Amino acid sequence: MTPELQYLVYGVILLIAHTLVQATFSDLSKGLGWALGPQDEKRDQNVVAARIERALRNYLETFPAFIALALILSVTGLGNATSALGAAVWFWARIAYIPAYASGVPLIRSVAWFASLFGLAMMIVPLF
Repeated sequence: MTPELQYLVYGVILLIAHTLVQATFSDLSKGLGWALGPQDEKRDQNVVAARIERALRNYLETFPAFIALALILSVTGLGNATSALGAAVWFWARIAYIPAYASGVPLIRSVAWFASLFGLAMMIVPLF
């Protein structure tokens, strides 16, 4: 398995973990009774839960590009050390993005976001 495909597997695992973390924080902030009930009424969540939800939405915006690049690099055999490093940078930046966003510390979230985009750009380089 290519490094890019290995990080794709890790990316799917991160998606599952991120979804579980988001659901847990959201449900706990709304109350256990609400979480276990029919959830008919809308309840606001606390600030941290809302940040984690926005971080998950952001992950879902970049994950399709990562999937496409990992598959293209694998199918074409054009993957190299640069694209493998790019996949790693993207993955680890996406992990860093979650606590960075949840904490609300200025600038850290943006640095992690830009690092993940830089990882995607590194994956594009061998395709040209």
